[in-house]
Order: sequence, then structure tokens, then C-alpha cells
Amino acid sequence: MTATRKLVLSTPADILAAVPYLIGFHPADSLVVIGFAGRALRLSTRWDLPSRPGDLDRLVPLLRRERVTTAVMVGYGPGRLVTPPVGEAVRRLARAGIGLAEALRADGGRYWSYACADPACCPADGTPYDPEFSHVAAEAVVHGLVALPDRGSLRRSLEPSGGADMREATRRVGADLRARLAGTGTPTDGCAAAFVADGLARVRAAIERYASGGRLDDDEAARLGFDLAVIRIRDEAWALLDDRDAHSILWRDLTRRLEPRCVAPAASLLAAAAWRAGDCALASMALERALAADPGYSMAILLRQALTHLLPPDALRDHMPTPEDIDIEMGPPNSGWLTPLCALLGEEPSALAG
Repeated sequence: MTATRKLVLSTPADILAAVPYLIGFHPADSLVVIGFAGRALRLSTRWDLPSRPGDLDRLVPLLRRERVTTAVMVGYGPGRLVTPPVGEAVRRLARAGIGLAEALRADGGRYWSYACADPACCPADGTPYDPEFSHVAAEAVVHGLVALPDRGSLRRSLEPSGGADMREATRRVGADLRARLAGTGTPTDGCAAAFVADGLARVRAAIERYASGGRLDDDEAARLGFDLAVIRIRDEAWALLDDRDAHSILWRDLTRRLEPRCVAPAASLLAAAAWRAGDCALASMALERALAADPGYSMAILLRQALTHLLPPDALRDHMPTPEDIDIEMGPPNSGWLTPLCALLGEEPSALAG
């Protein structure tokens, strides 16, 4: 966690209170592994249970890559579900020389420690705990961390919410864009340059508005949704990602509000922002939305591959180009940049000339 987000975990109950805030929701039928380098948190990762053969093959390489020296693991569910994968994970860590601070099983408001055989502190029928009424949970909330009730709640937090008003705004903005492009004749490089410049300005203005607590109205949201069809504009939003919450708030809002045909870029940007913040669960679900809208969307496919291979956000973040780098790489705007937008508007570029 960062210097402004510190949680001190000193007991099994503290660990169990912290886990939902580290992964974004209260887990069930899951194995969670938390890795530390010294006292600093390096990662939190989760596997579905029951585990399948080979599921844990990437555990040790992941921990080594992140320079993890000590791990904590928590299995959620009945013993028959949790004990085998916890045992396998413990053996893998021991062979790799990675320390194990604690291994717990939690189920039905009670926990058991695999690392403690003393019935005085770890009774056979488990130790009761309540993660909702914990100083760790209170501190996590103060630091702005969120733990939804379950994975389903996280999925529902991305469900479409635009409704009839947003559909009408999309129709209205789309009609205006079609008329503007048709009025220029066959789109020219100059037309593309003007469109991109306006789109880049709208991306930056939207980020600042959300950073100040504002929100786009339906027409503004629809217009930005169309803007993002142009790769140079989308890449501007990608390159501008930083540690501010405004990016996740903005792109989550647009992921929920935009019409399905417009949602892939915004959902992919939400995934990138969530992955950067270490929220792989949200990133994964945002990618589901993106790929449901456009199964071939390249940014979503790239990010899905990164998540599948458990790559750390630094693997991409440290190599992201600046907006100036993108300008050099892509060169001056040309009319071909507008082709995805024209397709989204339901017309081919040549047909827009009338």
C-alpha cells in the first residue's frame, strides 16, 4: 500500500478484515495470497476454488518477480475445498524459500489457522471474527478503500445505466457528427486534425471535471464516447492515466452510460486504470464489458493477456508513451484516423460525402 494508505495487520482478525479491501470485495470460495517485501505490501492475488490442476503453477514465479519475502494466505470456504490448495501453496512457498507469516481458513464468521496447533488460541471449532467491525476496516474506509459485498456486487457496479435519455443523446450526437462529416465532403487530413484536437481537449477537460467532483451530461458523455473511437484520442486518455481516482471514476461512469457499440474504449480505459491501481478484479470485469461489446478490440485483448499472465502493472505503466511520444510515433493526423469513427456512425467514409 502507499504511504497514504497504510494498514497495520497484527492478528488473524486484522488480516481477514483487510482482505476484502485489498481485492475489492468480500471473497467466497477463494484462495487469497498477499505478498510482502519486508513490511511493505507488494501484491494481493486471488484464485477461484475449487482449484484446478496447474492453477498454482504461477504462484512462486509471481512472488519472486515481485520480490516477495513473506506471504499470507487465506482460503475461504469449507475445509474440503480450502485445505488441499492451501497445503499445495504452503509446500510451494517452502521449496522456494518464501516465508509464510500466516495461513488461514475462513468460513461462516469463524477462522482456523493452519500455522497454529495450540487449541488455547486456535480452538478446533474456530475463532469468531467480524470483518465489518474492525479498526482495520475503519482505517481502510478512511483511506478511501472499498469492499463490495461479493464478486456479484462488483459485477453489478458495471452494469449499464444509461437508459432512454442516454440512447436519445447518443442518437442526437451521432446525427450531428454524421452531418458535420458529410458537410466536409470526403474527410480530409485537415478535418481529421481538427477532430482529433477537439477530442484531445475533451479528454483532458473530462478528467479534470471528474477530479473536481463534476460529471459529464448525457450529450457530453455521448460525444466523448464517439471521440474514443479514434485511436489517437483513446491513447491520449491511456497515456494520461495517473494515480488520481478521477480516471477510474470517469471511465467507470462512461462504461455504464455509453451505448454498447461505444463502450469498448471506455471499458478498456477503466480496466487500465483499475489494473494500474492494483484492482485486478475490477480490471477483469471491465475487460469482460469491453470484449462483450467488441470481441476483437485490441486494447482489451492486450490487457486481458497481461492479467491472464499475472503481469504487474509496472510492466506496462513504466513503458507507456507520453502524449508527445504518441505524436512522434503516429505522425500528423490523416483522414484514415477517422475510419473507426465513421464505421461507428454507421457509414463508410466515402458514403459520408453524400
